[in-house]
Amino acid sequence: MAKLSVNIDHIATLRQARGTGYPEPVWGASIVELAGANGLTMHLRQDERHITERDLRLIREVITIPLTLEMAATESMVEKALTYRPECVTLVPEREGERTTEGGFDVRGEATNLKGCIERLRAEGIVVCLFINPDEDSVKLSADLGADYVELNTDDYATAKSYIEEVEELRRLEKIAVLGQKKGLGVNAGHGLNYNNVANVADVEAIEELSIGHSIISRAIFVGLEKAIKEMLTLVR
Repeated sequence: MAKLSVNIDHIATLRQARGTGYPEPVWGASIVELAGANGLTMHLRQDERHITERDLRLIREVITIPLTLEMAATESMVEKALTYRPECVTLVPEREGERTTEGGFDVRGEATNLKGCIERLRAEGIVVCLFINPDEDSVKLSADLGADYVELNTDDYATAKSYIEEVEELRRLEKIAVLGQKKGLGVNAGHGLNYNNVANVADVEAIEELSIGHSIISRAIFVGLEKAIKEMLTLVR
């Protein structure tokens, strides 16, 4: 049965849109835990355009469920991770001006930098995950670099234009997830998953956890955050 880690970035996006002190991501994090989610995810971007270091510091002190910190593979971000010590760090590529993360790592091209980041984080007892596209080369290289987990980018599945394309992408996710297991990696998945498409991915036995944020926060506007999370948990489980 897949687990659900709720990404709260877009609570902070709404706050930053007006430069106010609300809505408060710390309150949101507490609701995520009370609603029964298995974990909480937050992406501290280098420009702090939504989640800020202040949010990370306070939420780290408040929640008791596992915290996953998404971040770029840079020296300064590694230092922040070592300061606040999330249970897991998911390294993601960041590109200037992107609206959201546009794809997984070019693992081969970034291998030297990623290896250094992975080694530093793991030496301090932090689990390390790489956000990758669902292809064999990326999985094999992630294992070779010493990552503990990979998170498979589900965007192609989520944006499939036809039923046939959706099935093809789902089969690809399943094939790569199984390969990840064989390589000794834990396998998570996320990006673009919502209430209409999540169930099939959650049924992939080799996928351990789904990271979902935008669709949950969007639904919460209409039904409340606790109910939105519980509805997603029902679909995932």
